[in-house]
Amino acid sequence: MKKSLSLLLCAAMALGMLAGCGPKNTSTSGSSAGSESASAGSSASTGDSSGSVGFTMPKLMVLSGPTGVGAAKLMADQDYARENGSTPDGGSCILESAEVVADNTEVAAALTNGDADIAAIATNAAANLYAKTDGGIQVLAVNTLGVLYILEKGNTVQTMADLAGKTLYCPSNTKGGNPEHILNHLLEKNGVSPSDVDIQWLTPQEITAQLTSSDSGICMLPVPAATALLVQDSGVRQALSLSEEWENLGEGALPMGCIVARTVYIEENPKGVEAFLKAYEASITYMSDPANLTDAAELVAQYEITPSAKVAEMAIPQCNLTYVTGKEMHTMLEDYYAILFQVAPESIGGELPYDSFYYGAA
Repeated sequence: MKKSLSLLLCAAMALGMLAGCGPKNTSTSGSSAGSESASAGSSASTGDSSGSVGFTMPKLMVLSGPTGVGAAKLMADQDYARENGSTPDGGSCILESAEVVADNTEVAAALTNGDADIAAIATNAAANLYAKTDGGIQVLAVNTLGVLYILEKGNTVQTMADLAGKTLYCPSNTKGGNPEHILNHLLEKNGVSPSDVDIQWLTPQEITAQLTSSDSGICMLPVPAATALLVQDSGVRQALSLSEEWENLGEGALPMGCIVARTVYIEENPKGVEAFLKAYEASITYMSDPANLTDAAELVAQYEITPSAKVAEMAIPQCNLTYVTGKEMHTMLEDYYAILFQVAPESIGGELPYDSFYYGAA
């Protein structure tokens, strides 16, 4: 994607501000993938990024899209602190760095090799990584509930059962993840075998092209991609909210995004974890407040978490941002994982996570 000169300048300024927050950790881990590398990483380093806060500042990584939206205010405050010595409200710089990436696999790789200490990731990917690293990460908080929608150019879909025999375009980057398993579960619970739906896996750009260039069509998209399509083509309507369909089954909440941390970082920097969670909760609160919607949308666009501020302003209210920790988080995720285990056990690593996965839930 081509970037404008102004965005390049902003990126250069952001990199300059990162340098002012203390020297970066230099990983000394020589481990390969798996539990060894997930337990080594940046905390065991030759550098010192603790500054005056009394802990090694974590490297944060978040996903573009709804899972990353809640961190936008935190990232802006940290950039301000790097430039001015403290956050706008006088707080400390608590992050060594922050990065936005596009895919769960990038986040998983960064957590495994030590390029990230704390990250936003899909809930099924978190459980899968926990299994693959033999407990190398823990989940800190649920940050995003259901964000999936069935959109239609036409008026033939009123219920999940109406998808039987139809072609449904789905984003290829969600195949094997939460969206596919949620869709299959909802279809089956509404008497439709997934094999009875012609699911075509396309890129979000291809899905948009299919619907905007045709007189009819049906797709499943998460926000903000769903929001962007609704903005682009007034003939497209929101047919179903999969969150509402999930709740109609009595399945409870639909936790799709979460914040995780490397176990070794948690063990060596408990104050760092608590400082992060306090700041992150404040960020979620700010981003969720309707009074801040315009400014929040500008922040989301600034960090390229969504394509534009216009899309962000429409998408944020549909992102279902939340902040759930401790025992409530444990119960919410355990109930969800039990469903995924029945639908696709490999999506969560082949088994339900142990209690040690859930930070602060004891």
